[in-house]
Amino acid sequence: MDTKFSITPDAAQLDALQRDLSFHPTHNPTPKRLSAQQVDHYNRRGFVAPLKIYEPEQIDQIRIYFDDLLARVVAAGGNSYSISSAHLAYGPVHDILTNPIIVDYAADLLGENVIAWGSHFFCKMPGDGKGVAWHQDASYWPLTPSKALTVWLAIDDADQENGCMRFVAGSHHVGHLTYRPSTAADHNVLNQTIDNAEQYGEVVWNPVPAGWCSIHSDLLLHGSDPNRSSRRRCALTLRYCSADVRASMEWNQKGVYVRGSDPTGHWANQPRPTRS
Repeated sequence: MDTKFSITPDAAQLDALQRDLSFHPTHNPTPKRLSAQQVDHYNRRGFVAPLKIYEPEQIDQIRIYFDDLLARVVAAGGNSYSISSAHLAYGPVHDILTNPIIVDYAADLLGENVIAWGSHFFCKMPGDGKGVAWHQDASYWPLTPSKALTVWLAIDDADQENGCMRFVAGSHHVGHLTYRPSTAADHNVLNQTIDNAEQYGEVVWNPVPAGWCSIHSDLLLHGSDPNRSSRRRCALTLRYCSADVRASMEWNQKGVYVRGSDPTGHWANQPRPTRS
């Protein structure tokens, strides 16, 4: 599933842009929901986890909704990885993206004016054989400066057995790294691979229970192994940036104001979709 705003830039298009791809640390002495220690951990290590969002009964209802949505998408010819920019098409996903608890976490790291612009389900079916190679989110996004992050919301329990994420702690300080195009032999969900990522820091596993999330910088190296278990591993990735970030290739049309305002009016502030 894609909308008219879900443009996937290729490497040449991104290389042609003048982007500030350096980490901008958070300076927030009075965070609202994170602790000062968690903000410091994000600055030093590039991530913070796990963070509770939903009660068990709430995430159960979200999982039921996703099961139905996935069935509809597959029936229409999609697959478990193709539900992207979902907040532009489905009201319930827009509601998750704008959840005040999640927005509080994002605002503690991004500042008082926050834009939500992305929502993508990454659903590894049991034994599907695909992993996510080491990469930096910023390599895929035509955004500048690099004041953006991903909230990784677990729809199912995620652990090492079913392919939870791994981080290379501190790698967001290295800057933007050279990647190679993935090959069929990589069995990669995405299309970029950074080889020998472990040289840039400590590899940290990121198990997350359903209803909880992790947050990572757009420059942090991360990836995940294939799901070789008999259990599904679904997550909803939610993307946020500060309002002073500029987007090329019409990606500003994906934006939703979730905290404060956008003084320049760069981001579109799309309304909640009526479709479920």
